Amino acid sequence: MQTILGSTGVIGTGLAKSLTQYTDKIRLVSRNPKQVNSTDQLVTADLTDAQQTFSAVEGSDVVYLTIGLQYKTSVWKEKWPLIMSNVINACKEHKAKLVFFDNIYCYGLVKGWIKEDTRVNPISKKGEVRAKIAQMLMSEVDKGGFDAIIARAADFYGPNTPLSFVTVTVFNNLIKGKKAQWFVDAEKKHSMTFTPDAVKATAILGNTSSAYNQIWHLPTNKNVLTGREFIELAAKELGVKQDYIVLKKWMLQMIGYFLPVIRESVEMLYQNEYDYLFDSSKFEKAFNFIPTDYKDGIAATVKSMK
Repeated sequence: MQTILGSTGVIGTGLAKSLTQYTDKIRLVSRNPKQVNSTDQLVTADLTDAQQTFSAVEGSDVVYLTIGLQYKTSVWKEKWPLIMSNVINACKEHKAKLVFFDNIYCYGLVKGWIKEDTRVNPISKKGEVRAKIAQMLMSEVDKGGFDAIIARAADFYGPNTPLSFVTVTVFNNLIKGKKAQWFVDAEKKHSMTFTPDAVKATAILGNTSSAYNQIWHLPTNKNVLTGREFIELAAKELGVKQDYIVLKKWMLQMIGYFLPVIRESVEMLYQNEYDYLFDSSKFEKAFNFIPTDYKDGIAATVKSMK
């Protein structure tokens, strides 16, 4: 049995499809689980509840933690350590391996390429939370007798990603005939992970015994685009005018007074002030995997939206 905790998001849903290459015993767990494959087993659970988490994990060989929480620092501080503790304890109790789908906030501001051995040095409150829960997980691994993987991705783009920042600021605006938006500096390079690559790679990792007890960066094309180049490709694919506006940091801080989601994003703007370069060569070499080209990924995204 392979179990996905947080199965209704874009990663959980995509992973459920990818795992059918390895097993027909897939359990989908969330507050409101929905069928993806005809043979999926559905379990309703709140992962902040230890007993519900233990029950959800029971009988699993591999567990994937792909849950997404409300994008709010106070929620992350309260719930992430609790969820991680519950999941680790449940996996240890039931002798299950764990694959944690993570972001890269824990690294903080990095000049140059971000690799698996880049120093953990968060400069945001959310980054501090991600660093804490990653440390919780790897500390248990170091003790022995518990196998886990941390799989990290850069910002997402791809089909059916309504919460991706480029879906909201670029694709949706261009489709509506509005100007695309980019944060802080459209001439800085910004790595983006194509979601179909991310879920396929996560399934590969979970089903490769030699991949465990390591950190892996999920496949992300190394020919990184600037914000302007990303917008130009999206506009060309949509057949619309290549028109955009850059929202400067002070503008976003002002907007944040009225929009909580923008206010919560301000601390992460260092990712737009500098080149944001994500290196996944470890995975690419280990599994002979070629990440999707940005042009093809943007074309697939646009096709899904049409």
